[in-house]
This record gives sequence, structure tokens and C-alpha cells, in this order.
Amino acid sequence: MSTIQGRTRWLRYAIAAGAAILAAGLQGFIVPAFAGYELPPGERITNLPHIPRAMPQKEAYEVYDPVIGRNFDIKNLWMRADLRVRPEFRNGVCFGGGPPVGGACTTIVGARANAPAFQNGGAGITKGANDFYVQQWVRLGIGYDLSPDVNFYMEIIDAATWGGNGDPKNAGNGGDPLNHNCSNQVTGACRLGVRAAYVLVRNFAGIEGLSMKAGRQYVIFGNHSLFGHFDWANTGYSHDGIMFAYQTKAFDSYLGWFRQAETDIAQGAPVGSLAGNIAGTAGNGRPDGGGDADMFIFYNQIKTVPGFLIEPYYVLYINQLHESLNSAQGLGTPKFSNQIRHMIGNRIEMRKGNWDFINETAWQTGRQADGVGNDNSRNLTINAWATRNWLGYTWYENKMKPRLAVNLDYASGDGRAAACTAGATAQCKTSNTFENFFPTNHIHMGYADVIAWKNMLSPQANFQFRPTARDHFEIWYMNMNLASSKDCWYRAAQGCYVFSKANNTKTHIGDEIDFTWTRMFADGKVAFQATYGHIFAGGYLTANLPGSPSDQSWGFVQLWMNF
Repeated sequence: MSTIQGRTRWLRYAIAAGAAILAAGLQGFIVPAFAGYELPPGERITNLPHIPRAMPQKEAYEVYDPVIGRNFDIKNLWMRADLRVRPEFRNGVCFGGGPPVGGACTTIVGARANAPAFQNGGAGITKGANDFYVQQWVRLGIGYDLSPDVNFYMEIIDAATWGGNGDPKNAGNGGDPLNHNCSNQVTGACRLGVRAAYVLVRNFAGIEGLSMKAGRQYVIFGNHSLFGHFDWANTGYSHDGIMFAYQTKAFDSYLGWFRQAETDIAQGAPVGSLAGNIAGTAGNGRPDGGGDADMFIFYNQIKTVPGFLIEPYYVLYINQLHESLNSAQGLGTPKFSNQIRHMIGNRIEMRKGNWDFINETAWQTGRQADGVGNDNSRNLTINAWATRNWLGYTWYENKMKPRLAVNLDYASGDGRAAACTAGATAQCKTSNTFENFFPTNHIHMGYADVIAWKNMLSPQANFQFRPTARDHFEIWYMNMNLASSKDCWYRAAQGCYVFSKANNTKTHIGDEIDFTWTRMFADGKVAFQATYGHIFAGGYLTANLPGSPSDQSWGFVQLWMNF
């Protein structure tokens, strides 16, 4: 018996030793321990496997405790962060009527019938519907300069609405006090996100002045009229794509491609290779998953004329989604489905002495679907344009640096915008509503954010002064009108605010006046700001809203800290 036990004991030892040898051999395949190779000086292994970190293979995957930071240098690490808390109110959201639904105060059906009703059909309307809420964000950016020409950057954002995770019917139980990420009321509504994540390579391919930025990034040009960060919002814009820049003393040129919609692979999917179409997009008519949306930007800045910046640009927007997926608000629906839109524009900015002047004019052409029926054909010709003009004078010699500026904004609309939509029978041939793309409208057309650079005509006046080094006051007046009486009144978020009646002839929306005070602290790292705005209702509201429309009041205070 002892002999048998001794043999089995040796057998167990042999099995264990064999397993250890086999594991070590397998690890030789799994973990590319290339340090064991002896290579000639200056040579390196280039035929690396696909799964480990093949580009570049700086650190091998370790079995137990990974060795991290072999290439890290604390001197190359930098950070930025900001926090903003903003209570905001709006009284008379729909100018005396009930609360909006989907951002609109009337229905498109009612607009066609010449008698628009509030979205809730008038039942149980709460007169003078008001809003009050508090939003905050925290943004943390981490950058690392791998070399003077290679930079890594990632920005995380926590965008929150106070109480937004709770159940309003249950006093917040199971909501914000316990849930610190996603809302239990709205599927997919989460606080934490990634605002930017990219690598920037300067002097790309050895060409001085040429750089490449790849990944999620801000796209900002001119003075944010068409492409801005939209930091007024609690989330802001950023885009996934790649941007090349060639910069010299005489001119800068930018060329970028950005994917705006992807229909054949979901966010965070582990692999691609023609996965099934994302739910809700199978009707794009493209079984190969090609029904996506892309934006190409070619932007230039000429700096050779003293006192002037001249910025010609071209934008191509291609949306291949089926026309039934995004056309419910008519031809002015933001990012209307199934369109190819070309935009040619130019921006001129002048600053000489006490004077400053800005003119930006853009024309859009191309083809798009009409949203009527289900044929998904681009049967409309796009013909839209817009212009923005500011003229200002600053008394720099005065201690308070007062500045007075006047403005005229215009963007085309379409008299048949509401008639050409799903369920309509009208035959349309053109689409003339200007597409505002991704702007920061808050800094251009009144702080109340009730109008977009779409179907509008608005003269403005702005006065600013600084009584102390820390205080800034601003008074802003805007006269708001529609360019086309039959098209929507579009709010700053670019969707319809009010659907115009089919027989409407009134264009004067109203007049807005804003008062803003900003106080800076801690060498400009902390700011307190308060704004009050009032909108006086015009003839357009009286003609297109039921009853007797009232004025609207709006305001906020915010505390913003950054470092």
C-alpha cells in the first residue's frame, strides 16, 4: 500500500510540474516577453501580434501586478477643471398658455388648420406655465505631453440637474439621495460623460505647421455662429472625428471629418464588422449599415491684411437616414433626414483703433427629402442663406471702457415649411430654411435663448461697461421678427417654438431686453453672474397663440469656478 501511495504521490508531483511547465509555455505565447530576445543594436520587433498593445508595444501585459508608468513623467502632466451651479427661472414659457410639449407651444397639425392649439389640446391648461430648476456641471480635464509635439487630453463632465434622478411622484425616494449616476426616470439619462478625448500630433509627418487631432473634440470657428462649444448649456457640443490643421504666419487651414450618426454599431460596442442596424434605424433603406450622417469642414483664416481676419469656408453635411426618421417639424427640422447640404461662406472681422466690425454670410445648397410619404427620395432643392453683422465702438480711453454696438441678423425661412411634412399632401420643390448647425446661439441673439439663426430678422443694440476692474455690466435690446411668416419661430435649440398658422401674415415676435452683471473673484478664477430678461409679446404671438398672449420673464444667477 505504501508503495502505491508513493507512486501516486510522485504522479501528482509530475502532473503539477507538467502543468507549471505548460503554463509557462503558454504564457510565452500569451504575454509577448520580448526582453528574452537578443537583437542587433538599433533593431526592433515589428511583426507584433494584434491583440496585445501592438501600437506601440511599450509595456507588456503582466500576469499579476502590472508595471505602470515606465514612460510617465509628472512634469508632463497637467490638469484643468471647472464647476458651475446655476439656478434659472422662466415665467410664461408659452406666453400665458400651458407648458410646451417637445419644446413647442403649438402643434403642426393646428398650424395647418389655421387654428393651432396648445400641445395638450387645451385640456387642463395651467395659465402662465413657469419653470424653475437648478443645473450644475463639473468638468475635469487631464492632459499629458508625451513630447513637445504629441499631446493627450481627456475631459470628463458631470452634468446634473438637482433632483433629476428621483421619482417626482414619490418625493425623490430611490432617486438622487441614492442614485448618483443614471436617472431612474429616463432610460439612458446619465450624469457622467466624456466631453473630449483626443490625441494631438503637431508637425505631423515631419511637416512643420501641420497638425492632426483625432478623437472627440471641440469644433469652434469664427465667433460661434455655426460651430461653437455651446458652454451655456449644461453639456455643450463636442464631435467625434479627425481634424487636420496647417498653420502659418499668413494663413491657417483646417480640414475635418466628423461622424454625426452611426446606424450599424452601437456606442461602446466591443467589435464592429457590420453588426445589425441599431433599433429604430432599419428603415434607412441601406442594408449595409451605410445610412449614417457625416460632416466635412474646410475652414480657412487669412491673416495678411492688417487689422482684418478673412475666413472663407466650405461645409458638406451628408445625412443618409431615411426621411421618416427625423422630419416631424417640417422642412426646418434640425438635421433633417436624407439630405446633402453644401454651405459656402465667409467671415470678416475688423479691429482698428476703437472700432470693431464683423460680417458673416453663408449660402446653403444641395438636395433633401420632403418628409412627405415614404419614397425617401431627395426631391427638394436647398436654397438658404444667412448674414450676421456687428458694428461696435469702444471708448478705451475711458476708465470704464464703455462699448456700444449695433447688429443686424438675418436667416432665411420657407413659407411651406409646415406644409411639407409627414402626412401632408402639398407638393414642394424647394427647402429654404437655413440650417444653423452647431452654434453657441446664447452669445448672439439675446440671453433668453428664444430664437435661433433660422427664419429670423433681428436688429439689435448692445451696451457694456466696466465700472471697476472686477465688475462688468451689459444691457442688450433685440427686436425679433420672422423672415417668413409661414415658417416656424425657431428657438435657440433650433427646434420649432411656435408653428405658424398657414394663413399667418404677422412677423413681429416681440422685443427682448436683458440686464447682466458679472463680478470676478480670485484673479478671475471665480465669477458670479446674474441676468434678468424680459420679452414683450408682439403681433405674431397675438395672431398665432390662443387667447391674449402675455409677456415672458427669464433670469438666472450662476457661480462659476475654474482653474
